Amino acid sequence: MVTRASIKLLYSILFILHVRAFIHPIEIQGKHFVDSFTQQPFFIKGLDYQPGGSSKVDGKQDPLSDPQKCARDIMLFQQLGINTIRIYSLNPDLNHDVCMTMLAAAGIYLLLDVNSPLQNQHLNRYEPWSSYSEPYLQHVFKLIEQFSHYNNTLGFFAGNEVVNDGRSAQTSPPYLKALVGDMKHYIARNSPRPIPVGYSAVDDLKFRVSLARYLECYDANNKYNDVDFYGVNSYQWCGQQTFQTSGYDKLVEAYRGYSKPVFFSEFGCNEVLPRQFQEVEALYSKDMYTVFSGGLVYEFNQEANNYGLVDSDGEGNIKLLPDFHTLKKVYGKVPMPTAEDLQRELEKDKAATMAVSTRSRCAQHYDNLEITIAVPNLANSMIRNGVKVEPGTYVDLSEDKLRTTYKIFDVNGKEILKGSRVEVVEVFDGSNLTKMRKLRRARYKNGAATSFPASAIVLTTIGIIELLFQFSVI
Repeated sequence: MVTRASIKLLYSILFILHVRAFIHPIEIQGKHFVDSFTQQPFFIKGLDYQPGGSSKVDGKQDPLSDPQKCARDIMLFQQLGINTIRIYSLNPDLNHDVCMTMLAAAGIYLLLDVNSPLQNQHLNRYEPWSSYSEPYLQHVFKLIEQFSHYNNTLGFFAGNEVVNDGRSAQTSPPYLKALVGDMKHYIARNSPRPIPVGYSAVDDLKFRVSLARYLECYDANNKYNDVDFYGVNSYQWCGQQTFQTSGYDKLVEAYRGYSKPVFFSEFGCNEVLPRQFQEVEALYSKDMYTVFSGGLVYEFNQEANNYGLVDSDGEGNIKLLPDFHTLKKVYGKVPMPTAEDLQRELEKDKAATMAVSTRSRCAQHYDNLEITIAVPNLANSMIRNGVKVEPGTYVDLSEDKLRTTYKIFDVNGKEILKGSRVEVVEVFDGSNLTKMRKLRRARYKNGAATSFPASAIVLTTIGIIELLFQFSVI
């Protein structure tokens, strides 16, 4: 019998309920990402996310500093079924706790670039010696210091297309390699857990193999300066193509012998509209998943370059674009490979298997690259002593934090998703009163944010009611 007292108690519990994120860190094993708890392979299924583009980077706000906008967008991320976002610029002097907690509660990981367009926050590709400085490294280390405390930080990008033409290939490669080493050394010395460091490369045939190999190789004099993963920005599958006509078969062969995880850090050609995202099926198929670990569609927000999935008005309301629904459908139907699938295919792919145990030492020459420039060592003091910044921490999320006040409109202009909120799939309650698993095995095969059922700990309304029964209050 349900008494008035039990109803009041249930209401009070629901009212004070706060959730806090609990999500497994992702680690690297061989040339693949792996959930550190379930040991299942983790394939990136995500989006590039930088609302407003580089022109909106001003240091006063960033994509993870406004909880209301985070709730709005994370709710839509879940509609798409993604598990990872990439952000190109953040300000470590702003607070990101609520948004990072919200992402973690939604089961979504972050790949973070450590550069921004602002002064002293990026490498000048043509004159890197003028920008590789202590203020720049301090900015990089502050981001690492803050975001290494969040379990859903998947990795850091040391750069994005820094080498993108013949001139930058003659100036930047040694600075990139030095920066990777600085970042990994700082993480090893100061971070609470190992977090991978990688690079996002333009897919230019002049540098496709040579730059990847140069950043992969290890130097006997510096054990930190090889990348942990490699991202490729590829837009070569346009419209109606196949694995062969798109050139994806050649991409796979180019990286088959790579010893680190490789994935598309940007993909989604828009030369043929509307986009169909046919490459998604290939990316998570047997043709590719022994070599590529998924990818990130460019991009969430509509900008002048016309790659967006959604458009935002001046008041923060969102209109879904046709590509949103197409990607949602395509992402929703591709199965994610399991550990058994991957092992079975790796046994057939000897070159990919051998690559894991073939860590190459650096050569004296790499085609089309200048690698002999000496880079000054500016990071030792900061690595030794650390940098001062507020470390990230997960916080309690109240119900109102999970809802957005912004409106969402469909392609036809009709308002949708009224009253919706971020669906919590990875949490425990703030008082740690109890833990309950919310198993989502049916969604595992689709690789959505809830791919790893063993990690989902949720205190739900049903769970609370069960507790009330347990304590004989109903």
